[in-house]
Amino acid sequence: MSVADVKKNSEQKMSKSIEQLKANLAKVRTGRAHTGLLDQVMVDYYGSPTGLSQVANLTLVDARTIGVQPYEKKMVAVVEKAIREADLGLNPATHGELIRVPMPPLTEERRKEMVKLVKGEAEDAKIAVRNIRREGNETLKKLVKDKIASEDDERRGQDDIQKLTDKFVAEIDKLVGDKEKEVMTV
Repeated sequence: MSVADVKKNSEQKMSKSIEQLKANLAKVRTGRAHTGLLDQVMVDYYGSPTGLSQVANLTLVDARTIGVQPYEKKMVAVVEKAIREADLGLNPATHGELIRVPMPPLTEERRKEMVKLVKGEAEDAKIAVRNIRREGNETLKKLVKDKIASEDDERRGQDDIQKLTDKFVAEIDKLVGDKEKEVMTV
């Protein structure tokens, strides 16, 4: 393993942390509807728990309503019950074969809770990035100890990993700032 490998490896891991943060932020509810909110809803499909997206077609009816259309007519009541019991604060209504899931408007208090949640996700991502930096630096120290790299290489490598860390932390801050604005917009 070389100094370049350590840097490349650290950058890849930091990128994965950012992707995970994006995925987690996408689940945080804003005033607008999006089908990702129903991702964790499990439906009892002939005795086995199945993800909602595998038994129904999810669409956006409008900015505040998700449309859920089960692939089988007899699943309509089961799907509606699963959404209601998913503890998401949603109240689905059935219109024939289409289940409409209106998004209740967020209260100011709930928006502030969402912002706290977003900041918590950001802190977790920053901790992950810093842990990756620490691992990278420890690997560089080991390379010097094993006489694979010089101390100058180690110093340069640590500087590069620190620059990566700064870059990814700045990206986390930007993602969180954008999500906060989105959550607080009425």
